[in-house]
Amino acid sequence: MLSKFYDFKNFKGDFTGGLVAGVVALPLALAFGVQSGMGATAGLYGAIAVGIFAALFGGTETQASGPTGPMTVVSAALVAAAIQMNGSLDNAMSIILCAFLLGGLLQVIFGFLNIASYVKYFPYPVISGFMSGVGLIIVILQLFPFAGLDSAKSTIAVIKNLPTLFTEANFQAVILGLITIFIYFIFPKITKAIPSALVALIVATLIAYFAKMDVPLIGEIPSGLPSFQLGNILNIDSSAYPIIIEYALVLAVLGSIDSLLTSVIADNMTKTKHNSNRELIGQGIGNMIAAAIGGIPGAGATKGTVVNINAGGVSRLSGILHGIFLLTVLLGLGRLAAHIPLCVLAGLLIPIGFKIIDFKGLKHLLRVPRADAVILVLVLLITTFGSLIQAVGIGIALACLLFMKKSGDISEKGFEVGKITDLDGSKPWQDEIEFYENYKDRVIIKHLYGPLFFGFTSYFKDQIQALPKEIDAVILRMDRVPYIDQSGLYTLEDIIFDLRKEEIEVLIVGLDEQPADMLKAVDIIPDLVPEEDLFAEIEKCFNYLRNKLKNKNA
Repeated sequence: MLSKFYDFKNFKGDFTGGLVAGVVALPLALAFGVQSGMGATAGLYGAIAVGIFAALFGGTETQASGPTGPMTVVSAALVAAAIQMNGSLDNAMSIILCAFLLGGLLQVIFGFLNIASYVKYFPYPVISGFMSGVGLIIVILQLFPFAGLDSAKSTIAVIKNLPTLFTEANFQAVILGLITIFIYFIFPKITKAIPSALVALIVATLIAYFAKMDVPLIGEIPSGLPSFQLGNILNIDSSAYPIIIEYALVLAVLGSIDSLLTSVIADNMTKTKHNSNRELIGQGIGNMIAAAIGGIPGAGATKGTVVNINAGGVSRLSGILHGIFLLTVLLGLGRLAAHIPLCVLAGLLIPIGFKIIDFKGLKHLLRVPRADAVILVLVLLITTFGSLIQAVGIGIALACLLFMKKSGDISEKGFEVGKITDLDGSKPWQDEIEFYENYKDRVIIKHLYGPLFFGFTSYFKDQIQALPKEIDAVILRMDRVPYIDQSGLYTLEDIIFDLRKEEIEVLIVGLDEQPADMLKAVDIIPDLVPEEDLFAEIEKCFNYLRNKLKNKNA
C-alpha cells in the first residue's frame, strides 16, 4: 500500500541525505537563533518546523529548509524594532511572532497567486547588492560576540562602538573564535565526510569546557517539545501593525527568493524541475508553524540541500528526516548545547557571512554598465546601514527607470527595443535556409532581437536549457542586440558554461560594440568563447562549421 506513495528503494539514500543535512543544519540553527536575538532555542524550533513542513508540502523534492543568513538578518531587525517599541523581548514576542506568521501566510498566498513567476524578473544588481549587504550585516553584528562582548542591534551602532572592541575584548573568547574559524576552513582539507561546522562547534566547545574558559555561553535550552506561542497575538496594539506588515512582507519576499534560488540549484544537480508555486506554499506553511511554536522563519538552505543530494537524498522524505533529526537532538541533547560558547557560534557565522557576499558582482563593478554598478552599490549600502525593504524597492525602481532611459537612447539610434523574435530557432532567416536544411539535426540557431536585460534572462535561460543534448553546436545571432546589462551578462555566461560542459560549441555572430565590450570585460571572451568562435557574418560562421563537422565525421 505504502509503495504507491513512496519508492522504498530510495530509503537508504533519503535517510543518509536527511541525516547529513540535519548534522550540517544543527550548528547553524543554534547560531542563527542567537543572532536573531530570540536565542538558540528559537533557531532550533525554526529549523525543525520549516525543515519538516516545507519538505512535506514544498515543490522541490530534495530541498532541505531551515533558518538562513538573509532570513535571520531580517528577523534580527524585526526583533530589535519590536523590543525598542515594547521594552523587552517578552513584551515584544507577540509582535515578532505575528510578523513571522503573516510572512508565512503571505508566502502561501504568493504560491496560490503564481507570484513565483515574477520573482525571476528581479535584476541581478538588486539581488547581488542585497545579498552582499546581508552578508556584511552578519559579519558586522558578530564582531562583538566574537570578542566575548554583547553586540549592539544595528550595524551603525556596532561601528560607532568599535573602539570598545579593542579595549574590552575577552581574549579567551577571541582565541576560541579563531580556533573555530581555523577548524571550519582546515577540516575539509582532511575529510569532507563530516561537516566542518559541526566539528568546529564540538571541538571548540570541548576546549572551552575542559579548559574552564571564562566566556559567555548559550545557556539553558529546553529539552522538551515546544509549546504553542501565539496566544497573545489578538491583543497586539494597532500601533504595531505597520512594523508587522513591513517585516512580514520583507520576510515573505526574501524567503521566496532565497528558496527558489536554492530550488534552481537542486534542479541543476538532480536534472529535475521544481514546482515554484508549491514550493512557496510549503515554505509558507513551514514558517507559519515555526511562528506558532516560537521559532524563527527560514527558507531553502543551499548548503543543506547540496549535502542532502550529494549524500543520496532523492525525495522529500530526506528533507523531512533532516527536520526529525533536529527534533531528536532537541529532545535528547538540549542540555549539552547549553555549554556552547557564543564566540564559537560567531566563529561559525562570520565565514558564512563572507560566503553570502557576492564577490563576483563586486569584482566586476568597474567593468559592468555603470548604471548596474550604481544600483548594486546603492542597494548594498541601504541594506547594510538602512532598511532592507527600502533597499530592494529603491533598487528595482531605479533598475526599471534606467532601463527605460537606455531603451529610449537605443531607439533614437534606430534599433527596435524589446522585441524578441524566433528565439526558439524554428524559423530560419533567409540567409540561413540552405545551412539549416543540411544541419538542423546537429546545429541550433538562436536569434536574439533587442536588449538582453533582466526582464528577459529567465526566459532565455529556459529556452537554452530545453535544447537537445545531442547537437554539436549552438549559434547565437546577436547582430540585433544593441545592449546587454549585468543580469543578461551573467545569464549568458551561465548558458555558455552549461553548453560547453555538455561539449556543445557556442558560436556568436554579429556582436555589437557594447555587448562585445561587456563580454570581454568579464572574460567571457576569450575564456568561454574563444576569438575563433566569434564571427561578424553568418556565412563565415557556416563555413567554419561545415569544415569542422566534415572533419568530425571523417
